[in-house]
Amino acid sequence: MAGLVSSTRPIVVVTEGGPHIWAIVNALADRVGPVSVILEEPDSKKRLLLGRARRQGWVSAIGQLGTMVLTRLGKRALASHAARLIAEEKLDTEPRPGQTIIHVPSANGPECLEAIARIKPGVVLLAGCRLLSKGTLAKMPSPVLNYHAGIAPKYRGMNGGYWALASGDARNFGTTVHLVDAGVDTGGVLKQTRGEPKTGDTIASYALRQAAFSRDICVDAVSDALAGRLETIDPSLPSKQWYHPTIWFYLWTGLAKRVW
Repeated sequence: MAGLVSSTRPIVVVTEGGPHIWAIVNALADRVGPVSVILEEPDSKKRLLLGRARRQGWVSAIGQLGTMVLTRLGKRALASHAARLIAEEKLDTEPRPGQTIIHVPSANGPECLEAIARIKPGVVLLAGCRLLSKGTLAKMPSPVLNYHAGIAPKYRGMNGGYWALASGDARNFGTTVHLVDAGVDTGGVLKQTRGEPKTGDTIASYALRQAAFSRDICVDAVSDALAGRLETIDPSLPSKQWYHPTIWFYLWTGLAKRVW
């Protein structure tokens, strides 16, 4: 585990935000150095639905949207569980006073690249943001890493923790930090860690649980990037991209497998 690293090169995190992401940002600030956060606006639900429908068909897209809505409602209904998880794991899940936050419409927009050019970071960490285009990646002035809430490449894409559990593969309930290329979580793997869900965890809280046991690998990977010593590892795993489960599949895994 890396200790506090002194670096003259700043750290940039590009994200849509969320409590689990702020837990990682604050861990980096405490143990590596100051972090500038570029906060992009989330994709509209309409645009997301149309994109999914083009790739997977309307039936799957509508089913996935149903799970997304249910998950959002679940976060509200299970807020007390999330609060206990945050307290038990000592997660700092809010922006701190004085935190540098730069608002941009999109991680692929000119505003994002202009902000990064001004900051001149030693490393850019993506954490819950849009897939970067080839053009955006080509203009990045430093190594670009991604924090992925799943074990890559076996659980690329969305809800990696949920899919590991739903597939009967609880040993791969974990996370990955990897280099970013033009694919979906296909870049060279730098760090991985595994943990386990606890009683009361659901698809609405897996991201928080994963963030709790992933702070170390994020600190280590960012520290390695700043020190110029990034090395990839071979997980020797099959590769598959996953999406949100459809509402009917999610209800089935909950009722049949107790994987919510």
